[in-house]
Amino acid sequence: MSIPSGGPAAAPRVPEAVHRRRWAILGVLMFSLLIVVLDNSILNVAVKTIASPAPTGIGASQSELEWAINSYTLVFAGLLFTAGLLGDRIGRKKVLLAGILVFGLGSALAALSSSPGELITWRALMGFGAAFVMPATLAVLMNVFERDEQPKAIGIWAGSVGLGIAIGPITGGLLLEHFWWGSIFLVNVPVVVVALIAMAVLVPDSKDPAPGRVDPIGVVLSIIGLVLLVYGIIRGGELASFTDVTVLAPLIGGLLVLTAFVRHEKRSSHPSIDISYFREPAFSAAVAAIALVFFALMGVTFFSAFYLQSVRGYTALESGLLILPLAAAQMVFAPRARLVVDRFGARAVCTVGMLLVAAGLAAFALFDADTPLWVLCLVFFVQGTGMAHIMPPVTVAVMQALPRERAGSGSAINNTFRQVGGALGIAVLGSVLSTVYRGDIEGHLDGVPVASRDVAGESIEATLGVAEKLGPAGRPLIAAANDAFIGAMHVTALGSAAVALIGAAVVAAFLPGRRPAPGEPDRATQAVGEPAHQS
Repeated sequence: MSIPSGGPAAAPRVPEAVHRRRWAILGVLMFSLLIVVLDNSILNVAVKTIASPAPTGIGASQSELEWAINSYTLVFAGLLFTAGLLGDRIGRKKVLLAGILVFGLGSALAALSSSPGELITWRALMGFGAAFVMPATLAVLMNVFERDEQPKAIGIWAGSVGLGIAIGPITGGLLLEHFWWGSIFLVNVPVVVVALIAMAVLVPDSKDPAPGRVDPIGVVLSIIGLVLLVYGIIRGGELASFTDVTVLAPLIGGLLVLTAFVRHEKRSSHPSIDISYFREPAFSAAVAAIALVFFALMGVTFFSAFYLQSVRGYTALESGLLILPLAAAQMVFAPRARLVVDRFGARAVCTVGMLLVAAGLAAFALFDADTPLWVLCLVFFVQGTGMAHIMPPVTVAVMQALPRERAGSGSAINNTFRQVGGALGIAVLGSVLSTVYRGDIEGHLDGVPVASRDVAGESIEATLGVAEKLGPAGRPLIAAANDAFIGAMHVTALGSAAVALIGAAVVAAFLPGRRPAPGEPDRATQAVGEPAHQS
């Protein structure tokens, strides 16, 4: 994915001392990223436990569970862009250390939460810290590797996401079997301590040597716009409706503020981000692909935990083990994706990857309460393989389009689109799932006391909780709940697959094709991979 040059090799831009320990630095960056990814994947298998009444959990409702996830996303997405800019200006190492420290503090406080409200608050604090960790890891990577090694390093970096996906559910399952639910957050604390020490010793600091004047208006507009947009998306998912005034107001407000942000950046003599990059079809296609694939996958990730645990009856640990094929595929294929791209081109590789993701999502529409385990594992493996051939190429496309000095901004763009897409996926697909489920289960609630009917229709967990209280008379309701959830999952899965197909069409139309032989000009790849002002 690097661009061949017909002239002499470019002089190294990385200091020799840093160059020698670059792989150790990458290991530390992966460890830092692992903290963030591991925590979210742990939470996915713990939602059923947290929803249980005390002392097993804290009695969180479906809406509160979504906010425990989305409070993190709201703060994370809102601050990502600003965090990237701060890293470029004051130093990425400083930002990384501060972010991990705040994340560790939020983890400790989340573990001690005694109510859903407290958990939501401390998850937001964790999101604040993570917003400074995620862009800094990728920005540091771009500054310790020379250009020709960056695709390989980014592939390994992306593969660490797969490692987090693998370790998180298994770790979460083991902890939930032996300790109280808060242990899934407390486990972050020793990991944070190790990461802080390793970063202080190994990771070099880097920043933009000529950052120019601060753009306070742009920073404020980006935060307000992103927070309003993501809040509106989350609120729409919570209400299972996007026509309510409390949804439309922040959505429209966020879009208007972000429009003002773009107009300001175009006119500013010292913009936070050069909007002209988005005029390149390949660059815009890369960030769109990131948003679309996470839109499709995050919604499915949310409901698959309920499918595996509530419908199929697996424990949190067993559910985590079933996701191993998805993680293994990412760990195996992501570091090698650059080799496939070199041979076939980013367009073909990412299109096939999107089609694999779409196929895996569509397969959920065929699942029922008795689907064989090997089929589940195969579908997860297909999804992981598709992801492994999407994320490294599009991340390289985004990061190599910006100068090394603006790596923090590039990483922030990459992760902002990822988080907004993921939040939109949970909200929209969660709304579809909830609406279809409620419509199907309402006809089976005649035997439920009138005072409990509204609660019983909220989610499968709520229905099963009411059914258990009814004793033997609740058994038909349990069967009806499982059938209603599976039906709702089928509809949601097809919607997810449709979004992934849109992503496939976008990358097929706009990403660059196969790289020509050495010595031949490559205008398509040049547009996304080698800006004229980068040396």
